Order: sequence, then structure tokens, then C-alpha cells
Amino acid sequence: MSSNTHHKPRHRGLEILQEFSIPLISGVILAVIWANLDPHGYHHAIHWSPFGAESHFNFHFLMNDLFMVLFFGLAAKEIAESVLPGGALNPIKKAVNPLLGTLGGVLGPIAVYFAWVSITGDASISKGWGIPTATDIALAWLVARLVFGKGHPAVSFLLLLAVADDAIGLGIIAVFYPDPNHPVAPQYIALVGLAMGAAHLLRKKGVLSYWPYLLGPGVVSWLGLYLAHLHPALALVPIVPFMPHAARDEGLFAENDDADHYHDTMNLFEHELKLFVDIGLLGFGLANAGVEFSSMGNATMAVLMGLVIGKTVGIFSFSMIGQVAGFPLPQGMNWRSLLTAGFVGALGLTVALFVSGVAFTDPTLQGSAKMGALLSAFVAPLAFLVGKLLRVRDGVDLGASETEVIELSDTELTPAYGSTEGLHEESHEEISDEDHSDVEYEERVQ
Repeated sequence: MSSNTHHKPRHRGLEILQEFSIPLISGVILAVIWANLDPHGYHHAIHWSPFGAESHFNFHFLMNDLFMVLFFGLAAKEIAESVLPGGALNPIKKAVNPLLGTLGGVLGPIAVYFAWVSITGDASISKGWGIPTATDIALAWLVARLVFGKGHPAVSFLLLLAVADDAIGLGIIAVFYPDPNHPVAPQYIALVGLAMGAAHLLRKKGVLSYWPYLLGPGVVSWLGLYLAHLHPALALVPIVPFMPHAARDEGLFAENDDADHYHDTMNLFEHELKLFVDIGLLGFGLANAGVEFSSMGNATMAVLMGLVIGKTVGIFSFSMIGQVAGFPLPQGMNWRSLLTAGFVGALGLTVALFVSGVAFTDPTLQGSAKMGALLSAFVAPLAFLVGKLLRVRDGVDLGASETEVIELSDTELTPAYGSTEGLHEESHEEISDEDHSDVEYEERVQ
């Protein structure tokens, strides 16, 4: 990146679109209206292919198997950076309580889901247990800031929780939801390993542009997963951590509109593609949220209760157990803000819709499960109400909490996979303005 490159500030309208997840919500609303007014027309448009009825190359494929590669790639970027100094998982001691909450937020929904299966005796929906396990990162961040206020430590707590349980969610998708129509072909998984080796080589050679990582190892990883009959949307998850990145985490959803501020490959990847991904979620919502109201059934209630009851109770109880065991809540949080955070964590729109599509092949069960994911959006006003009743904004120190990710402009690069020797020593050095020039930056990377 040239040091003289000038970047126009982002338009405020685009910021609002991203901040309030308007494209995703618009796509969901449009899909629901279309599917209920003209279900045949909706499904024909989503699954029509120019290559014939037997071809899988349709709008649904473009969104779920191609576009979502970038979505999960950005999620992998947040997970990889969270282990860096200043990141939410570094040092591990400050992350113990939120990670216990994450564990509760995964096990709680699974327990409630299977409890509903047992109560109803409907074994046909049992495969959907993974649907309510993940939290929608963007929506949780948005609602948390509105409920608690931007500086409240519960916002950072929820971001850590959402990133961690999305990491678990990615594992659940990869391991427990292979393509039911095609058995796994494990020999092709070797292509993913080959792609990781190629990404490692690119980093060793000092390649700073993220495009070679996407178009080289990323494509090979996608082909490996696709041919292995695993979900190719996860193709960038093992590749992104090899991108060069800053020695310190910039912070989840770091608010800096100056592209020149981002020197490292990983942050440039997010900064330059996040707008495209956020707007593209309109297409994802349109392709996945077209559910008829008549689709409501046992899977709807299992998913919804798994999210609302399982998430809330799981997060609250496991974090309180951690508190009693000597792993305190972040400074500035108490049981009231923790309970409210549990409700916010029950927002499971994006990943829940995705998992609904891979958990069930029966259109009726799939639609029923997706309806549960869609109805979880109504948790937002419930979280507002709980926050008001418990007065979570009152008397809270809005300074930096133990889990809050700090922002530093240290541009020393370190791979997420591989040696971190000298990382801590470098992070304490004072870096002059000259050290931020592109020439010296490239010398340090190489």
C-alpha cells in the first residue's frame, strides 16, 4: 500500500447501514414477505439455475457456499486476533469467566433443545441441536451497545462470548453436519492441508496483499472442502490466521475510518472487505429467510427456546459459577448486567439460519427451524426491557474493564500460526513515526 494513497472518509449513510445491520435485516424481511405472498415464485427464484434444474449453481449456492466464505473468513480474523497481546483471550486469565459463559451458552441451548425433543417425542428434529449454539456477532454488538451504552464492560464481554461461541459453532458445522447426500471423502481434506502450507509459505515470503491468500490457498481450501463434501463456506477459516498481522489486537469492531491506519494484511482484509460483506448479507438473508408462517412446528420451538432459555440461563449460570470459583466477572459487571447480557446473547440470526440449512434436508423441518432462528430477533426488545427493569446503566464505571480490548498502533507483524518469539518484548518498544512508513514496515515483515 502506497503511503501517499488517499482514502475518502466513509459516507455516514454506509456507516449507519453497517452499524444497524440494515442489509441483513432488509433481506430477511423481504424474503419472509415474498415467501408468504408467492412461495412458488420465491423458491423458483432462489433455486433457479441457468444450467438447468439439476445444477446446484443457483442464487442459494452463490450466497451459502461462495459469499459466506468471506463472512466466516472475517469471523476467523476476529478469533485469530483475540489471542494476541491486548486481545480478548490474552492473557487467558482475564478471559476465563467470559469463556465459562461461552461454554454455558453452548451447552445450555443443546440441553434445552434435547429437552424439547424428549417432551414432544419428535425425534425427527433431533439433528437440529447445533442451530441455537451460536450468537450473531453483529446483532449482539449492536443491541449490547444500545442496551448498556458504548463504554459498558458488558459490551466487550458479549463480543468475546460471541466470537468464542462462533468458533465452537464453526467446529460443530464442520464435524457434525457433513453433506447428508454425499458421504465425506476424507482424501480431499489433504488439499486443505496443502492450502495451509501454501499460506504459510506466502507469509514466509513476506507477501503483504491479502489477495494472494484468498485466490491461492483460499481457492484450494474451498475445492478441498467441496470435494470432501464438507462445507466450503469454511474455506478461509484455516487460511486467514496465516495472514501477517499487528502484534497487538486492534480490538473487535475497532472504530477507525482511516485506511492508512491499517498497515497489516489481516486488518486490511477486514477493513476493505467488511462493507462488501455487510451489504452482501442482504442476499444471504434473501436466500435463507424465506419461511412461510405455516412452517412453525416443533423445530421452531426447540430452536427458539434453546436460544432464549438455554442461552440466557447457560451464560448466566456458568459465569456465576466461575465467579464463585474465583474467576471474577469483568470489572463493572454484576449479576444484573450478566443476566441482561445473557438475553442479548440469545440473538442467533445469521449462523442459526446457516446451520438450519445444513442440519435438515426436509424443506418442512428446515423451514420450521429457520422460523425459530428468525423469531430470536424479538429477543432484542426483551433485552431492552430487562435492561431497563434491572437498571444496568446505573452506577457503572464506564472506564476500561479487564476484558476490554485496547487499541494500539503497534505495527509489528506476527503470524497467528507459528513462532511468537520476541512478541512481548517488541510490544513494549516505543515506535517512532518513521517506523510506520511502508518501506520499513515491509522490511520488518520480511
